[in-house]
Amino acid sequence: MLEVGPGPGGLTRALLRSAAAEVVVVELDRRAVAALAELECAFPDRLRVVEGDALRLDPVTLLPTAPRRIIANLPYNVATPLLVRWLRGAVALEGMTLMFQQEVAERICAAPDTEAYGRLAVLAQWRARCTLLLRLPPGAFSPAPKVWSAVVGFAPYADDPGPALFTAMERLTAAAFGQRRKMLRGSLRALGGAEAMLGAAGIAGERRAETLGVAEFDRLARLLAARPG
Repeated sequence: MLEVGPGPGGLTRALLRSAAAEVVVVELDRRAVAALAELECAFPDRLRVVEGDALRLDPVTLLPTAPRRIIANLPYNVATPLLVRWLRGAVALEGMTLMFQQEVAERICAAPDTEAYGRLAVLAQWRARCTLLLRLPPGAFSPAPKVWSAVVGFAPYADDPGPALFTAMERLTAAAFGQRRKMLRGSLRALGGAEAMLGAAGIAGERRAETLGVAEFDRLARLLAARPG
């Protein structure tokens, strides 16, 4: 079980009461690391506290033995890059339970043809089944933030796209949603050969990014990844 901050104490104790064989806490704040020292001494065989930046650490290295699950109350300023990083290696995870700002959580779980549907929804739903589990008001925290929060559960799919296909999907969704009001033949032009790629995928160039389902993005990403060079 991998826990990512912010803040020591409550979540760690809850995880130690679970059936997890080992709990690894990643915490960047030295004050929080110090606060967890007593708890670490009380559970030397089950709890390990790592002072470091989760953006630079590999969950598989931290937890060499499967199954692995990430539980995180994410710092909102790095929540999206952390999620994308973990989605890259999602095949090695049993699951993730992550807290986001509510707006971000809703974007992750959004359906096509909705205002919230975009690049993050496609990447997340391409790699995992995503479920919005609960919403939390500001008053649930101390100090209270200015926004609502929400918890999303991720159940990763067993297939592994590999780094080349994942990179192609990142490029594709960045282009498609970077100019989401444009038709796809225009928004994907920067990738080169947009018309041919859309034709090969059986997708009309007049459509816009928000109308495509995840399976359609997958077809396009595979064509993009298959290009030579």
